[in-house]
Amino acid sequence: MSGKTLDIDTSPHIASGASVDAIMRNVVYALLPVCAFSVYVFGLTALVTLVAATVACVATEHLLSRARRSTVGDWSVVVTGLLYGLTLPPGLPVWMTVLGGIVGVGVGKFLFGGLGYNAFNPALVGRAFLQAAFPVSMTTWYPPLGAERFTALPSSSLTFPFATPTYDAFSGATPLAAMKFDGNATATVDLLLGLTGGSVGETSSLLIVLGGLYLIARNMMNWRIPAAILSTVYVLSAVLHWLAPESYPGPLFMLFAGSLMLGAVFMATDMVASPMTSAGCWLYGVLIGALVVVIRLWGGLPEGVMYAILFANAVSPHIDGLIQPRVYGTAGRGGT
Repeated sequence: MSGKTLDIDTSPHIASGASVDAIMRNVVYALLPVCAFSVYVFGLTALVTLVAATVACVATEHLLSRARRSTVGDWSVVVTGLLYGLTLPPGLPVWMTVLGGIVGVGVGKFLFGGLGYNAFNPALVGRAFLQAAFPVSMTTWYPPLGAERFTALPSSSLTFPFATPTYDAFSGATPLAAMKFDGNATATVDLLLGLTGGSVGETSSLLIVLGGLYLIARNMMNWRIPAAILSTVYVLSAVLHWLAPESYPGPLFMLFAGSLMLGAVFMATDMVASPMTSAGCWLYGVLIGALVVVIRLWGGLPEGVMYAILFANAVSPHIDGLIQPRVYGTAGRGGT
């Protein structure tokens, strides 16, 4: 009799080479050009923000996971740290950056059970906390392409914890704020290349798109989500601009301004917090795109990407429940 043993286990029975750590590592590769260009535009303050955000997220996950299986080695928390850092304004005090990273990983990830169980994107949870706790600091912008950006840090970066930051230089309104409150449009080329003020990640939309295309080509990103978001924003803003061009910006401005590209490509596509079905991903993306347009044009804030994605994260499980694939051999959906 043969000594072979037949093991019966749960699916998946056929494994591919796309493990969690391989996917997350490739996401880091796709983000590195965006981070490098952000450092070029904003200098040392962007580098300090990105390093502080990533270290805070990795350290928090390591400490919280000591009593259980650590997920630090799978690169997912590195992705969280980089994305979280890219959502922050350059010149933000380092202690605020660290505090937001602790909240993002501790509350947005481990409170729900850790990797694979988070209902919301942890990077956006950290940013949302800072937006609510420190609104002035989160809406004070460091000027891009400053002459001394590689030789000196702004005084606000090294503010003592819980002290009021002193900003020795700021750029004023971002392109979205300038359009919303002053009616001043920014050139599309500047938006595409990222030569404007804003968050660390509101730099080169072109590099963000190229990073997304790299992940799509490696089959490590669901292309339907960014396609649905961007097409929805484009169509809605094009219709509104056609109806009232003096009141609403054009579709290209809406696509390339702010953090829409970063959110659509790298944040809304979070595998845990987004739907699993193809139809669900389209509906999820349309919901995010519509909310972005509504908040930008009629809300009190100039940007709405963060809140749109967090709201859609909350709706995502219900989308999966509503749109279920037909079970093989049954007459309807869900096996009924």
